[in-house]
Amino acid sequence: MWSKLIKFAFYMVKIRVVNNGHQPLPAYATVQSAGMDLRANLDESIVLKPMDRRLIPTGLHIALPEGYEAQVRPRSGLALKHGITVLNTPGTVDADYRGEIMVLLVNFSQEEFVINDGERIAQMVIARYEQADMVEVEMLDETERGAGGYGHTGVK
Repeated sequence: MWSKLIKFAFYMVKIRVVNNGHQPLPAYATVQSAGMDLRANLDESIVLKPMDRRLIPTGLHIALPEGYEAQVRPRSGLALKHGITVLNTPGTVDADYRGEIMVLLVNFSQEEFVINDGERIAQMVIARYEQADMVEVEMLDETERGAGGYGHTGVK
């Protein structure tokens, strides 16, 4: 167990956080969790009616190292049990963004959903990324797949 913890701690990237809210900082639930829960930071509850979408504040401002992004993703339990999801999934927080992390939630269910202060509303995954240099060409190389997409291989 300790070797896993030591190995895990060795690879952790440091994220500077300003917490202007009253919720605890995001944290991993288990040693192998990919995402940290983001919590609603509210003065009063918000009611999401069916098909409503709202930006939900977290109170968090982060400074990511260059070459990293934070991906804001839905929580599976909210999606399955209540039809609540993150609309622009995954939402990207760029390394140079210093504003408050907000979560764009949508209610795809038939019933109202109440978001309370401190509720876990999304998860945040920290990921490395590469930037690309786009090079215009006249033709692409041929592949077995070619232009086939959107289900061209069937379901079985």
